[in-house]
Amino acid sequence: MADSSFDIVSKIDRQEVDNALNQTVKEVGHRFDFKGTGAGIAWSGKDIEIRANSEERAKAVLDVLRDKIVKRGLSLKILDPSEPKLSGKEYRIMVSLKEGIDQEHAKKISKMIRDEGPKGVKAQIMGEELRVSSKKKDDLQAVISLLKGKDLDIALQFVNYR
Repeated sequence: MADSSFDIVSKIDRQEVDNALNQTVKEVGHRFDFKGTGAGIAWSGKDIEIRANSEERAKAVLDVLRDKIVKRGLSLKILDPSEPKLSGKEYRIMVSLKEGIDQEHAKKISKMIRDEGPKGVKAQIMGEELRVSSKKKDDLQAVISLLKGKDLDIALQFVNYR
């Protein structure tokens, strides 16, 4: 009998992030507490740039973005905001998007599966993803629930379940 397997990935649905950003732009433009603060949010290459005339307003725009990200069904773990920096007369926050599983996290997840997961489950690192395989499908289900129960600082998706 062949092994069953699935892949652990960390991918971002860029269209959903763009939709959340557009909704944030709309809300910031309409809300009374943002009038006259120069608050704005836009793409800056692959990152998101937030601007406002005070640190509090910039953080408030970030909170609106977080709210929209959650409503679109995305994880907040994909966002990596920098500290607000004063640039001229306005504060800026650069928000980068975390995608892919780096080697450090991949090794940590692989060790977690070996130590706490069912026996006979193998995890191998393949670039920015992990392939988990086992003879029993129930063991794979156990690994998925184990990882969902852990608080890792990256967003994980489970794909290619066969």
